[in-house]
Amino acid sequence: MAQLQELVRYTNSFLQTNSFSDYCPNGLQVEGRETIHRIVTGVSASLALLEVAYAKQVDAIFVHHGYFWKNENPCVIGTKRTRLELLLKNDISLFAYHLPLDMHPEVGNNFQLGRLLGIHSDGLLQSSDRITCGSHGHFDEPVQAETLKYLIDTKLQRSCIHVDAGPEKISTVGWCTGAGQKFIELAIEKHLDAYISGEISEPTAHLAREAGIHYFAAGHHATERYGIQALGEHLMQKFDLTHEFVDIDNPA
Repeated sequence: MAQLQELVRYTNSFLQTNSFSDYCPNGLQVEGRETIHRIVTGVSASLALLEVAYAKQVDAIFVHHGYFWKNENPCVIGTKRTRLELLLKNDISLFAYHLPLDMHPEVGNNFQLGRLLGIHSDGLLQSSDRITCGSHGHFDEPVQAETLKYLIDTKLQRSCIHVDAGPEKISTVGWCTGAGQKFIELAIEKHLDAYISGEISEPTAHLAREAGIHYFAAGHHATERYGIQALGEHLMQKFDLTHEFVDIDNPA
């Protein structure tokens, strides 16, 4: 059990939310009841997730993609009204953590994806003038490109898009979950063998082919399922809460 404000203070400190300039507010986005016993985690605060959480009689929901994004329509109408009404009417809190969850060294999306794929991290994917939420690292032993694709498909339970443009065997790899395809440029600068992200844009395939690097687009949702689960498990242990991850399928 935890008191709401105690949970707010701890999670914000644990994820170091004050260190980030983000596209949305991080932390408690919708305030619910004061005492927290049961939490649900999910990737995005869709209505489908909220309805499952309500049916499970939870006190709080933790997500990676919440509400109130920069430049979105601020009016509480349509789907936004429906979502907020469900939360407020039933006294359920909503927590959302975006970049702080991407980059956390223990429960972060990038750390968790690298661990899942057996990549040893060598640090942030950055240059002298550009810091990103991506990482770069290496495998214990070089792997065939088709072997890495099979590993990604198996672990993430979906078929990734593979731009087969790099060396036969892959030793070094960069990665950034979600919509991190633009950071392939930094992977190219570091002469990495492969780069993994969630999405693919039209120019990405051409850039990968011309630079001679493998590119794997494994899904925005699929690559970002693991950080929020790890956060939920951490909070469960810290506060003796009941926790369940709810995976609302998303093909993107």
